[in-house]
Amino acid sequence: MHLCVIPARMNSSRFPGKPLYPIMGYPMIGHVAKRCILSNVFDQVYVATCDNEIVEFCKKNNIQVVMTSSKHERASDRVQEATNIIESENNLSFNYVTMVQGDEPLVTFEMLKLAVSSIISTNSNIVNLRSIIKDEDEFQSPNCVKVVCDKNENALYFSRSPIPSPAKCSGSISIKPYKQICVIPFERKFLDLYSALPVTELEEIESVDMLRVLENGYKIYCPQIDDESYPVDVLNDVIRVEFMLKKCELVKRYI
Repeated sequence: MHLCVIPARMNSSRFPGKPLYPIMGYPMIGHVAKRCILSNVFDQVYVATCDNEIVEFCKKNNIQVVMTSSKHERASDRVQEATNIIESENNLSFNYVTMVQGDEPLVTFEMLKLAVSSIISTNSNIVNLRSIIKDEDEFQSPNCVKVVCDKNENALYFSRSPIPSPAKCSGSISIKPYKQICVIPFERKFLDLYSALPVTELEEIESVDMLRVLENGYKIYCPQIDDESYPVDVLNDVIRVEFMLKKCELVKRYI
C-alpha cells in the first residue's frame, strides 16, 4: 500500500499563514491535496499539520487530516510521525510513503506517477524529482533548492546557492542546473530510519531535509521530469502560480 502525506504548518518563516492563503479563491493546501487525491496514485492521502485552522479546513473539504507535534523543524519528520499515527489508528501498514510539500499547488499527475513508479522500479530507499531551471532569477534565489546528480541520476548535493557554478553551467558546457521538486517517496522502513538519524550540519546550514540522507551515506534517486513546477515560497510567488493555474483544466475538477 502507498500513503501520501502532505505536511503543512501556518508558522512559515518566509510566508506566515501560507497553507490557507487563497489562490484562485481556494486555499493552497486544498489545491495540493485535491490533486493528490484525484491522481488515483495513492491508497490514502492525508494532510499532516500542527494547526487547528488547517484541520478545520480539511474536515470541511473532505480531506483526511492528522494532527502532529508542533516541534518538528523538518517536513520529513512530520511525515514520519503522521505515518505512525495513521497506521496505528487505522490498523494499516504501508510499503511506501510519498511526501508532497503543501506549497506545491502546481503538482501534476505525471509528477506523482513518475515518483511512485521510480521508487518501485529502481528499488530505491528514496526518490526526489528534479526539473531543469529555466529562469536565472530562480537559479540565484535562495528559496529555490538546487540539486546536482551523478551520471546515474543519484543526488550528489542539494543547495540553496547556485550549483553547479553559474560561471560554466551554460554555453558550451552540457550540464544544466536542476531544482528539487518536493515530491519525495520513501520506502516505509527507510522513513523510520531517516527520522531516527540526528540532524546533520549540512542539513542545518542549507535547511534541506535530503542532506541528512546524503551525509549519512545513503543514495537519493532523482529522475528528471519536464513538467513545470513553482512552489510558493514567498507571497510574490502567488502571482506566477495563479497565472499558471488559470490555464489548467484540472482546477475545474475541484473548485
